[in-house]
Amino acid sequence: MSTFAGLWAELEPIGRDSHTGGYRRYAFNDAELQCREWFTSTAAARGLDVELDRNTNLWAWWIAPCVDPEAKALVIGSHLDSVPDGGAFDGPLGVVSAFAAFDQIVASGVQPDRPIAIVAFADEEGARFGIACAGSRLMTGALDADKARGLVGRDGPTMADAMRDNGFNPMTLGFDAERIARIGQFVELHVEQGKGLVDMSEPVGVAESIWPHGRYRFTFCGTADHAGTTRMQDRQDPMIAYAHTALGAYEAALNVSQRATFGRLEVEPNGTNAVPSTVRAWLDARASDESALNDLVEQISAAAYAAAQTNGTTVEITPESVTAILEFDQRLRNQVSASIAMGLGMENVPVLPTAAGHDAGILASAGVPTAMIFVRNPTGVSHSPHEYAEPADCEVGVRALAAAVSGLLT
Repeated sequence: MSTFAGLWAELEPIGRDSHTGGYRRYAFNDAELQCREWFTSTAAARGLDVELDRNTNLWAWWIAPCVDPEAKALVIGSHLDSVPDGGAFDGPLGVVSAFAAFDQIVASGVQPDRPIAIVAFADEEGARFGIACAGSRLMTGALDADKARGLVGRDGPTMADAMRDNGFNPMTLGFDAERIARIGQFVELHVEQGKGLVDMSEPVGVAESIWPHGRYRFTFCGTADHAGTTRMQDRQDPMIAYAHTALGAYEAALNVSQRATFGRLEVEPNGTNAVPSTVRAWLDARASDESALNDLVEQISAAAYAAAQTNGTTVEITPESVTAILEFDQRLRNQVSASIAMGLGMENVPVLPTAAGHDAGILASAGVPTAMIFVRNPTGVSHSPHEYAEPADCEVGVRALAAAVSGLLT
């Protein structure tokens, strides 16, 4: 069994729901804590120094005896958490591949010229507390620590309470300038969340850019009432306003080939026989450029205000996180591509954009030279139990990452 296959077999069962087949690895829940234990033991087995930073991101350091420990590090890795009932590969593939690539690099006799670190960023998906890439955003100062501590989880406790309950100190959260200064380059391997590589008939590629994207909370308010005795024309039903908004979002995005998704909903009082008083809906909007994103959100917002006005309800729209378009460092991308092409014998390494957000994008926005390697996803499905990558392609991904790291060290 290869290093990758063995590590994957260890991590793959953690947090998988037996009924849905999906994963429920949320920030600071039991499954995510088990993933952290796996990371720590895997690093320790390789003699790496494990460090928990002030924002609960995990780091495994290799500082060879001949290396200046203060030199800027080459960092590889991804995240271990999941969306609700997500797939096995989104995030964990990058962490497992980082350890497997590390093994290949050591076996090849490469002598590092700087520290190397494997990282597992915390709460990348934002599934529990609502803000994606929380660990990297906190580290780079893109997320305010007080705001993060006060975020309320879907299961009730705030982020601060969830941290305390599991032995973490929420008062350490915040911008970590010293940590950022230690990172010279970051390379994140990730399963492709689309079919670009399938269409190109290639197992791996590198990222060009990340579409601008945002998450917005729509709070529709009306009047709770009896589902049986209240005439339809007498209702102030926020669910109707939301429904018109969701349909408007679909049409608006479809017409301009962009992305708009209402994927999370909370209803009060949430009774089968009650007209709702409040509907909270979260919009995920993405577009090929920032102007297109702004236009899309404005159209959806206008649809929400019009729908609310029509049936006597109200709506409040709150941006929770908005990320500008991100162009990855071209020089680093070219270096990574050249190393992969040489190491794998590829004539050309595909370069493609992505509409998915990543910790790599947060670090790049903070000025860290960053690159991404994608591994082919045969169906293009992601954030689903059906997310997949062929074992052979995963092994190619490990070789590509090892080639990229080796090339950057020489």
